[in-house]
Amino acid sequence: MKLSEIKTRTKVKIKSFESDEFVVKLMEMGFLPEEEVTVWKKAPFGDPIYILVAGYSLSLRLDEAKQIIVEEI
Repeated sequence: MKLSEIKTRTKVKIKSFESDEFVVKLMEMGFLPEEEVTVWKKAPFGDPIYILVAGYSLSLRLDEAKQIIVEEI
């Protein structure tokens, strides 16, 4: 399942990345394999999404969130 498909207030664990295009950028922001992430809220039209990861909050565009493969906890 992709991070972009997760409902709000859901906690997931990062499993892998679909593409190498954003991997370095995402890892610098704390998106590491096995890291727990919570989808906090989504903008009115679904882009961007706001998430909690590694103890802080940030926003991601949907095209970035589609690159992150996760599993629900």
